[in-house]
Amino acid sequence: MVFSADRTAPAPLAGAAGVTPALTLDNVEARYPGAERAALSVDHLAIGRGERVAVIGPSGSGKTTLLRLLNGTLAPTRGDIFVLGKRLVAGRRMPREQRRRIGMIFQDFALVERASVFDNVLFGRLGHAHPFLSLIGHFSDRDRDIAGAAVREVGLSEQLAQRADALSGGQRQRVAIARVLAQESQIILADEPVSNLDPALTDDILGLLTGASERRGATLVMALHQPRLATAHAGRVIGIEGGQIVLDEASERLSDNALRSVYGRPFAVSGGAAK
Repeated sequence: MVFSADRTAPAPLAGAAGVTPALTLDNVEARYPGAERAALSVDHLAIGRGERVAVIGPSGSGKTTLLRLLNGTLAPTRGDIFVLGKRLVAGRRMPREQRRRIGMIFQDFALVERASVFDNVLFGRLGHAHPFLSLIGHFSDRDRDIAGAAVREVGLSEQLAQRADALSGGQRQRVAIARVLAQESQIILADEPVSNLDPALTDDILGLLTGASERRGATLVMALHQPRLATAHAGRVIGIEGGQIVLDEASERLSDNALRSVYGRPFAVSGGAAK
């Protein structure tokens, strides 16, 4: 069955009354070629506008698959995904307007190594710039102003002209965050954004990301390894195990024993596995 990209989402089931959720998955399954079972299977999931959601689970549980579905780089085997009320079109056919609404932050930063901090952030404006002019490096003054403001917001004004490959890991992730802010994304997805950083930097980087998202009213979905980080920086925690959502709870109500369904053993919310 072929659906139009303009197909509207079902009646809202999350968020304020009468407001369409930012993200909705209905009867979604993702299966990789040759796999015996689905990498992810979701009957229904709705994430409200402006929510800060952490997705937790062991390696291989389906966290990255969920984010790939939400950013349109992976098409579901079945089911529908809606972004801000419109059906998501995965792959190269994704409309430009829909693509710029979704920003992605990766664990490996995904920067242009030889480009400057400013230029890397400016690339976040590609979805807004004229397609031909952006190919030859021409951006409007407004695009440049927005990129400059994003660089200042993440605290990298002094590194504006530095190449990305000359930065520390924490600085590189700040550039990646600034790029998404310059994109003016309404949905921000982050796949293990602090897994490649020194543990001392994790709270600072996640605080920067969540604070910037909150100021803009953007919806934030982060895949994280550590429950402590999830409860500290998100209002809602979704746990995935074996490609299934096994936990969906407000972070303040999350208990150590509830994490057993995710990790197969008691897990201390404030630290590591319970002994």
